Amino acid sequence: MQMEPKVNILLVDDKLENLLALEAILEKLGENLVRATSGEEALRCLLHQDFAVILLDVQMPGMDGFETATLIRNRGRSRHTPIIFLTAFSTSDQMLFKGYALGAVDYLLKPLDPNILTSKVTVFVELFKKTEAVKQQTAQLVAVNAELRQSEERLRSLSTCSPVGIFEIDTEGGCRYTNPRYQAICGLKAAESLEKSWLESVHPEDREQAVASWSSYIYYGRDYSEEFRFQTAQGIVRWVQVRSSPMLSGQGELLGYVGTLEDITERKQAEEVRAQVIREQTARQEAEAANRMKDEFLAVLSHELRTPLTSMLGWSKILRSKKLDDKATSRALEAIERNAISQMQLIEDILDVSRIIRGQLRLNVSAVNLISVMEAALEAVRPLADPKEILLNTMLDTSVGSVYGDPARLQQIVWNLLTNAIKFTAKGGRVEVNLSVVWGEEQQITQKYAQIKVIDTGIGISSEFLPKVFDRFRQADSTTTRSHNGLGLGLAIVRHLVELHKGTIFAQSPGTGQGATFTVKLPLLQDNRGNRGNREATGEISSSVASTPLVGLRVLVVDDEADTRNFLSFMFEEYGAFAIAVASVDEALAVLEQAKADILISDIGMSEQDGYTLIRKLRSLEPERGGCIPAIALTAYTREEDRLEALSAGFQQHLSKPIDPTKLIAMVANVLKLPVEVPVS
Repeated sequence: MQMEPKVNILLVDDKLENLLALEAILEKLGENLVRATSGEEALRCLLHQDFAVILLDVQMPGMDGFETATLIRNRGRSRHTPIIFLTAFSTSDQMLFKGYALGAVDYLLKPLDPNILTSKVTVFVELFKKTEAVKQQTAQLVAVNAELRQSEERLRSLSTCSPVGIFEIDTEGGCRYTNPRYQAICGLKAAESLEKSWLESVHPEDREQAVASWSSYIYYGRDYSEEFRFQTAQGIVRWVQVRSSPMLSGQGELLGYVGTLEDITERKQAEEVRAQVIREQTARQEAEAANRMKDEFLAVLSHELRTPLTSMLGWSKILRSKKLDDKATSRALEAIERNAISQMQLIEDILDVSRIIRGQLRLNVSAVNLISVMEAALEAVRPLADPKEILLNTMLDTSVGSVYGDPARLQQIVWNLLTNAIKFTAKGGRVEVNLSVVWGEEQQITQKYAQIKVIDTGIGISSEFLPKVFDRFRQADSTTTRSHNGLGLGLAIVRHLVELHKGTIFAQSPGTGQGATFTVKLPLLQDNRGNRGNREATGEISSSVASTPLVGLRVLVVDDEADTRNFLSFMFEEYGAFAIAVASVDEALAVLEQAKADILISDIGMSEQDGYTLIRKLRSLEPERGGCIPAIALTAYTREEDRLEALSAGFQQHLSKPIDPTKLIAMVANVLKLPVEVPVS
């Protein structure tokens, strides 16, 4: 512990023995005892030191004690220093009065009583110490107050000049402080900023989100940081980042919240400019890549078309210019026919891609047995596999039911996958074809799928090209030295056809030289005609189907495809409804003029007049003439904008092809609010 500084005590006497006696008495106080043998010397001591008390002898040669006291009192520094007069002579009242008049605090007669002297001096020493302590505390307090004033002024300047808005709110949500920048960002005056919350300055389109996030922050008490648009009363819109943190006392008690508002409009604009630049760069790169792909495709197309033409023209000229024997003539005709078929397939692929791009690829749908489709495709590709001695292994599950689709397009899917596998498999290799039933989930509904797998032992697909294998005009090798011909369209067509049938396709390959596997999954019909008889025979058909839940319902079916009309008519009649099927808009209007229907099922894409024309004409009629008939749109167009267009035209529901009978019946029941239990497998 730091020792307390000693206090000065001035001893003034012209007799040395008297000074020694005083020192002996006061030594035990442990203070600093200063001697002076004359008044002059005493005054010199007072020039440099402060004293707690002065013991002053009255009778001294030259300047006596009274004169010395007078001079001491005339100095500002020592005006209030306590003086105790000492004298060896009898004191008269006159001397006492004179001493006290000069500011003496006491008058002691020699010889001195040590105890009395010590006690009196101790009082003044303690008083001096306390006075000094008070002075020190006062000086410290003055310094602290000055520092606080400087700190407050500094904080006030920082807040006033801050580039970000600052606010403070209490636990009740009342605003206690805002700085000028806050007021400028919110477009409020100083008084208004204390009455309104910053949430009131948030842009109306962002306000709901801001209120929700702020309420969550107040509830959970975590740090807050969000970005919103602010709009002032003058219509100025700016982007603002709002930050806030809870204010806690030393005991952890919540006192309120302090936060900042920072104008980040320039940053947002810079980010938007940067994003626009990136979008433009990406678009330019995509355009350049598309141009390269187009150039490569045109070069490959020219090669693929000219190659068979060379053979065809060459054999044609030989046939016309020379007389060949029967064997040579047969060989020439076979070459011409083979190359013509190859060229025809190329043209069909190009036309299919054109239809896909324009959204005009149509399906002639019906219930299709996949076994027959697979077998037909296998027979078609055997002439391609036999010359290369490729073994075709098949594992076809005959219990697989039917799918709803276009038989020709389904065969095209399988044929394309098989020809692709054979083309990229070396001589003596193997291609496996599997057909099985698997379970899958779509829109949280578990259902059965037919799964087709084509597995080859060919050159495989690199990991870099695998994600692009179904892209149009994409080929792993598009150089003039490539070892396999083709335009790179087959797999793109396959993917689109599979998706039109509500299926999925994906490719797998361990890597180059390790073969490839293509897997197609198509939804099986829940209740098709092919398996309905089997279920009836075994007593497994559900009671809701047996009870014909749509009995008595009159359904008007409009579709320009005969197979689709027949299928839909049969399906509705199986569920107990009476179906009227027509092929055009005019026929549908004529039917509605003569007979009332309960619901309309119409295709969108029809020749001459489409489904949109039909529904608009119907909605313009009076209710008694069919103007309010419930309607469901069927279409092969599956985009979200197609669905919205159908609903805005006047249809109640939109269902994309191929049609799942269970979903269609459920949709009819929902539109008509029928209390029926729609069957599921």
